[in-house]
Amino acid sequence: MKKTALIALSALVLASCSSDTQTGRSGSAKETPVSPVGKRPVFDHSTDSVAVGGFNANANVQKFIAHETASGKFSAGELQSFFDGVIYKGNIINIMNRPGTSRPWYEFRTGNSGAARIAGGKRFYAQHQATLDAVAKSYGVPAEIIVAIIGIETNYGTNMGSFRLADSLSTLAFDYPRRAEFFQKELHEFLLMAKEEKRDVFGFKGSYAGAMGMPQFMPSSFRKYAVDYDGDGHRDIWNNIGDVAASVANYMKAHGWQTNGKMVVPVTLTITQELQNIIDEKTALTRTVGDLKRLGVTPQEVVDDNEKAVLYRLETAPGVYEYYIGLNNFYTVWQYNHSRMYVTAVRDIANGVSGNYRL
Repeated sequence: MKKTALIALSALVLASCSSDTQTGRSGSAKETPVSPVGKRPVFDHSTDSVAVGGFNANANVQKFIAHETASGKFSAGELQSFFDGVIYKGNIINIMNRPGTSRPWYEFRTGNSGAARIAGGKRFYAQHQATLDAVAKSYGVPAEIIVAIIGIETNYGTNMGSFRLADSLSTLAFDYPRRAEFFQKELHEFLLMAKEEKRDVFGFKGSYAGAMGMPQFMPSSFRKYAVDYDGDGHRDIWNNIGDVAASVANYMKAHGWQTNGKMVVPVTLTITQELQNIIDEKTALTRTVGDLKRLGVTPQEVVDDNEKAVLYRLETAPGVYEYYIGLNNFYTVWQYNHSRMYVTAVRDIANGVSGNYRL
């Protein structure tokens, strides 16, 4: 996410998705499905915070160690040694507990898909064009989309986060009860990831919420979608542009990206209560373009009536709205980050980088 701090956090949604792994042109993604570890122990809310006595003295941590040891993936000694080296980061809990704020589109787009972000995308694309074009050809995902996601997630790799993932994930797994189960699963995935990559478990850095690299993958998404594009034995989504681009493209392809498909089409309509109710529904491809046409929605570009679509609106000025339909590829990017504004910003950056406004 995910996207300064708030955008980085939204990368958490990546952890819940799964699909088969794709293969890159010059390398391959490892076959690493999420490891089944059975039902995790229930988090005991009455246990003192790990800030009080440390990780290894905490009852919930000991349950985690016992559970992971039983899976056969780790020894108790390995895990105890790991938690001895973890540093509690209470400031992360403070960040997570801050109330969220919702900004209108006319504010969101300025910081996330404005002229500076598009200019940065053009520079990034020009610098890495050969690699990005090769990845795009291999996966059928436009280079501009890959660039746009890297841009909105980490400003083209300039803001990937400075927290040790061992610290952030452990702190959230055992001192953030509301999402304890989620973060314990991600901690499990992270520990496996470090073994697979044959890297020091304390050498990985990322966001306060555990997202990492230029695409801000959570550990479970890294294990499912990250690609060793150049075949050097590592999936380096921090520094290796081929691995980064192929990993983003792999995620898009695995979640249904249709080559040459459109993302967003502007529409005209006279708003009714029925249409407003549809706009307010959860984002899902449950209606066709034809269904929406019958309710008075008129696409401003040619779209097949049988295409699935999501009707949504954006506030372009205070109290002023424009209306759109999001198609299959809109929904694909939405699975990367569950925000309609995020998806539209990705589309706008991509169109700005390409210069021909085609998505």
